[in-house]
Amino acid sequence: MTGPSTRNRSLGAGPSTRNRSLGAGPERVRWMLVVTFAAGMAWVEAACVYYLRVMVDRVQPYQADPLPIRGILGEVELVREGATLLMLAMIGMLAGQTWRVRLGYAAIAFGSWDILYYVFLRIMSGWPASLFDWDILFLLPLPWWGPVLAPVCIATLMIVYGTLATQWQDRIPATRFTRASWGVSMAGILLALAVFMADSIRALPEGLDAVRQVLPTSFNWPVFGAALLLMATPLAHTGWRALSSHRGSGSRRFDTALSPYE
Repeated sequence: MTGPSTRNRSLGAGPSTRNRSLGAGPERVRWMLVVTFAAGMAWVEAACVYYLRVMVDRVQPYQADPLPIRGILGEVELVREGATLLMLAMIGMLAGQTWRVRLGYAAIAFGSWDILYYVFLRIMSGWPASLFDWDILFLLPLPWWGPVLAPVCIATLMIVYGTLATQWQDRIPATRFTRASWGVSMAGILLALAVFMADSIRALPEGLDAVRQVLPTSFNWPVFGAALLLMATPLAHTGWRALSSHRGSGSRRFDTALSPYE
């Protein structure tokens, strides 16, 4: 007696299930395309940095006069950094259809690019020798200094968040806490920037030449760890919503399966 109705429900559920499966396929392809693009950019970035460091004899950046680039070459390098960030943001805009998905793909692109940049630079130059080697991470607006491990941790967070936001977007309903979680994350970003630029900020009253000569001697891991936790708030919130939604849909399917027997 229950066979036809069960078959009808199965047939009725089939198209939506197939649509979800078909929808998941293109997102996986987009994910792979974005990561492939980021890998290509990472090689170009590593090559440019390698050329510059060989030219100024700074393959190992942590040494006296770490930023010997002056004049127009220094200005060109600053613009190149900005252009790189713009390209990574634009690939997110092109890959996604909603703002959350666009942000997710931009995060995937940035995180993949950052990690692969160090992988490729190691292949080209033998540096970094370890994850705790000091590096000049960015020059805008002031030089950022930190061990390689620090940006790799942030990049990993970005990849995980971006993957959740793009591959499980239909399972993550928006909530009132979404905006608040991003506010907490922004506080973490600002705190991390303060850690990265702390030595440059302290040297700023002595002039830009003093900023260029900065060589930090210690990294504030406790404060950076706190910043990392704050930055992870949207990731934790997104993961929790995805898990809650998945459990809720599983419960509804179970109740539907039991209904003919009640």
